[in-house]
Amino acid sequence: MKRWLSSIIILILALTLVLSGCSSKTTQGTAENKKKVIVVGLQAEPTSLDAHQISDYNSSRAAMEIYDQLVQFKDESTEIEPDLAEKWDVSPDGLVYTFYLKKGISFQDGTTFNADAVKFSIDRQIDKNNPYHNTGEFAYADFTFGMVKSVDVINDLTVKITLKEPFAPFLSNMAMHAASIVSPTAVKKYGKDFSKHPIGTGPFKLEKWTPGVELILTKNDKYFKGAPKLDQIIYKPITEDQTRLTELEAGNLDLIVNIPPDDLGRLKTDPNVQVIEQPGMHVWYTAFNTQKKPFNDVRVRQAINYAVNKEAIVKDILKETGEMANTPIPPVVWGHNPDVKNYEYNPEKAKELLKEAGYPNGFEVTYWIPESGSGMQQPATMAASIQADLAKVGIKLKIQTLEWGSYLDKVFTPAKDNEMDMHQMSWVGDNGDPDNFLYIMFSSKQWPTAGFNDAYYKNPQVDELLDRARVTLDKQKRTEMYLEAQKIIMQEAPWIVIDHEKQIVVTSKRLKNFKLHPTGVFRFVNVDVE
Repeated sequence: MKRWLSSIIILILALTLVLSGCSSKTTQGTAENKKKVIVVGLQAEPTSLDAHQISDYNSSRAAMEIYDQLVQFKDESTEIEPDLAEKWDVSPDGLVYTFYLKKGISFQDGTTFNADAVKFSIDRQIDKNNPYHNTGEFAYADFTFGMVKSVDVINDLTVKITLKEPFAPFLSNMAMHAASIVSPTAVKKYGKDFSKHPIGTGPFKLEKWTPGVELILTKNDKYFKGAPKLDQIIYKPITEDQTRLTELEAGNLDLIVNIPPDDLGRLKTDPNVQVIEQPGMHVWYTAFNTQKKPFNDVRVRQAINYAVNKEAIVKDILKETGEMANTPIPPVVWGHNPDVKNYEYNPEKAKELLKEAGYPNGFEVTYWIPESGSGMQQPATMAASIQADLAKVGIKLKIQTLEWGSYLDKVFTPAKDNEMDMHQMSWVGDNGDPDNFLYIMFSSKQWPTAGFNDAYYKNPQVDELLDRARVTLDKQKRTEMYLEAQKIIMQEAPWIVIDHEKQIVVTSKRLKNFKLHPTGVFRFVNVDVE
């Protein structure tokens, strides 16, 4: 009997332990299931998570939830509102901006946000003698802060920025990624590796980055505006458009970009997904190296523009997911000139110009394109269409493809080192100001690596118009200068201007309150899931 009772007791204890183990596992599983996690499919691997070094869409979409700026763009707008600064004053002469900072804000590493951090974040980029200037390459520094004379700390919560001359877009620039405030402690600790260990004040912080696989952001429970609803955002680089779509429809992704145009109509009727779209501050173009033969001859550039059937690309390849462009500035940006005409499709005119330029039989040239990339739409298919069109006028294109990060490195190099005579690129506006399209991409002061004039275009009249527009505070006068500049630029044809892509994302039905922003940067702080 005793043996029998002992066996029963042992059996009961064993069952209790098993059930206890099962119960514990179930509880843990339930808790795990309650975590709100979304997975985002990007077009390419981010190149950096250092806000001051970002120069592409994929990086900004993955990184910018880590940071805040003194001012920010309102949701769905490029209007300015307070962010880390609660208010600001501007001197009557437009030279001095005084920002009054919010108190009680900490960086994600626990250090204090203050005026010293603001000064550090700007000086690091613009002061070559700053001991931390060598921690990165700051492509946007000159464009964003080139007019800054000094940054002075008045006290812990007050910082004064003095300009060399009035600068109309300054406040808008202060909402851009280069104006993000980084943790000085983290930069000093990690140096050049800060791009892999970013620390800001934003709603999400980096948990893990496995290049080529995934990048994981976790919510900042101590965020000064209140913790986000999402616990985690996982970004996955998937270069192939159809693969991203397949993964979304299989339930493995919650948001994808660069939708295959042929699938868009079907997706709009699919009850299991949401298609969100709005006009974008985007332009897709092919740039010529205007400093090298044969593209130093305006007749050659114009000939190629006449030879390319842009309307067919927009209609047949992009399926009208983009709007035919007539200038580099999208219609949604003020200062756009609706009266300028793009080059019509006219192969005979192209042949005449090539003959005048001394190329009656055309020529051969390498056409560089990326495998994928931010805002690049359908790079291979669009390139093939351009290749076919140019073959009809005697120009033979050899298409050369590169991975996105390597591609950017080759595009944005000094003119003397650039082997790309003709290449694809796109641009998405950062702040809603024409200066962010025309100055940064057509001023001769913005040749890489100082800026993004990747055609190495130079025209004294355009330079004068763009320089004057920057320091003119009267918006109407600025508009007149930009209208004139667009006329000259299109006549001189440093680019083939194709289209302005619409912002389109497709999300799972469970994603709630996601809104597109004109800058193309994703905002997840107010997003929730069912």
